[in-house]
Amino acid sequence: MTDDLLQLNLADLGLAYGLVLLSAALIRWQGYGGSGGLLRASLRMVVQLLAVGYLLEGVFALRHPLAVVAILAVMGLFALQVIGSRVQDKMPYFYRVMAGALLVGCGLVTWFFCVGVVGVEPWYEPRYLIPLAGMIVGNSMNGAALAAERLAVQVRRGRTEIEAALCLGASPRQAVAPLLGSSFKAAMIPATNTMAAMGIVALPGMMTGQILSGTAPIVAVRYQIAIMCAITGAVALTTLLILHIGYRNYFTADQRLKS
Repeated sequence: MTDDLLQLNLADLGLAYGLVLLSAALIRWQGYGGSGGLLRASLRMVVQLLAVGYLLEGVFALRHPLAVVAILAVMGLFALQVIGSRVQDKMPYFYRVMAGALLVGCGLVTWFFCVGVVGVEPWYEPRYLIPLAGMIVGNSMNGAALAAERLAVQVRRGRTEIEAALCLGASPRQAVAPLLGSSFKAAMIPATNTMAAMGIVALPGMMTGQILSGTAPIVAVRYQIAIMCAITGAVALTTLLILHIGYRNYFTADQRLKS
C-alpha cells in the first residue's frame, strides 16, 4: 500500500516553504512585526525535523533498546526545557516536579498503550514506541505548563485567603483545594476541545498520515480514537501528579505557607 504514496522531493518542499515566505512578506508589508521570528521558527523546524528524520532512520535500522531509551530520554529533556520556557511563574522545585510527573504519567500511559492496547512486540520496537511516545509527551506538555503556571499564579495572588484558611484550621490541602480544581480544569481544556472538534472540524494528523500512507480509513480512525484516549489519560494523570505533588512544596513541615 505504501508504494502508492506520493513522494515529495526538494522542489516540492521548496514550493511548500514558499507559503511561509509569503506569510512573512505579508506581515512585513503590513508593518505588524514578527516576520523575523516566523522565519527563524520555520528554519529551526526544518533543521530539527531533518535531523530527527536521519536519526530515526538509524535507530529504526539498529532496533536496540538502549538506543530507543536514549531517544526517549532526549525527548523528555527537551520537553522539560520547553515547559520551563513557557512557564513564567514557577512553583518550588519546578523541574523536579515536572520531571517526575512526566516520567510517571506519560511513561505509564505510553507503556500501557504500546504493550496493552497495540500489543507492540518487542516493547522497544522504535517504529511504534518513539512516535507514539512523542505524541503522548508532546500533548501532555501543554497540560503540564497550564497546570503549573495556573497554580503558581493563584497561590501568589491568593496568599491572604490561603493563610486565612490555615488560621481557621484548614489543612494545606483544604486551603488550596479550589486552586487545584481550577488549575486541573484549565490544563484539560486543550485536550477536551481537541476531542470535541475531532472528525468534524478537523482531521487529526495521525489519522491523515495513515490514510495518505495507504491505510484503510476505518483502521486509521480506530488508531486515532485509541491515541486520543491515551493522550487524554496522560494529560490527566500528569496534571494530577503536578498539582498534588507541587502544592505541598508551597508549605513548610509545620503546615505554614512559605514566604
